[in-house]
Amino acid sequence: MCPLSPITQTDLPGVKLFKRGKVRDIYDLGDELLIVATDRVSAFDCVLPDPIPSKGKVLTALSSFWFNRTRDTIPNHLITTSLKDYPPDLQQFKDILEGRSMLVKRSEVIKIECIVRGYLAGSAYKEYRNYGSICGITLPRDLREADPLPEVIFTPATKASSGHDINITREKMRKLIGDELSERLAEISLKIYKRASELLKPRGIMVSDTKFEFGFFNGEVILIDELLTPDSSRFWSREEYRPGQHQKSFDKQFLRDYLETLPWDKTPPAPHLPPHIIKKTSERYLEAYQRITGEKLGI
Repeated sequence: MCPLSPITQTDLPGVKLFKRGKVRDIYDLGDELLIVATDRVSAFDCVLPDPIPSKGKVLTALSSFWFNRTRDTIPNHLITTSLKDYPPDLQQFKDILEGRSMLVKRSEVIKIECIVRGYLAGSAYKEYRNYGSICGITLPRDLREADPLPEVIFTPATKASSGHDINITREKMRKLIGDELSERLAEISLKIYKRASELLKPRGIMVSDTKFEFGFFNGEVILIDELLTPDSSRFWSREEYRPGQHQKSFDKQFLRDYLETLPWDKTPPAPHLPPHIIKKTSERYLEAYQRITGEKLGI
């Protein structure tokens, strides 16, 4: 059952706000950060006026699930999601923070979006149709939407001032952050994608593509932000997979598809969502958690 009161914004009196993102409110605790995943949802770079119940808890729980399963591949910023281990002055906010927050190491963000793709979908499909390539990687002719790529590929991106991802080539990435770091990030990203894909195969989930973010902590590269969630990944059902067409996704693609039917120019203000769209989107997030972890989310 979804909670009746989704959280659209947090305010923690006495705790310094670092910044508000499209979905997360981040608080400055000095050497650590408190990341709170709200139930806000964005589409086409706009935050929608209606929240999606349980969404923030799904993002937090799934990130924790994956951070704990990839520590042997690369360290990450997660310290704990257990409120009892938070600083004493945060205990008073238990009703807000429980299940939707992470205490993390403060790191120096590497300003590259590290995207791994195993299938042809989303913006990559549009780029392929126009140029026959993705981020400078030439692909075979006549690939269809949702077809598997000949091999899993790493396609970096940067963020424009508007917050929108801009695909770049590996060569451009090397110019921005150097050869050694570029190769390190690509290697880690591909390794985690392949590992997650293998883990999810018996659970009937395909990872079409996913995005990783990295930072430096004490001079060491670590994973940061979120990891393999429906907001950062495109998950498909193996049972329902049909190459050559648009796929049903365990993410907010359902919401994007609905918005595409509206006479909206994708600039603020975004339109309100009808109750059945909110409900179905929430159900997709909860189903993603259950299918991936094998457990129901306690909410």
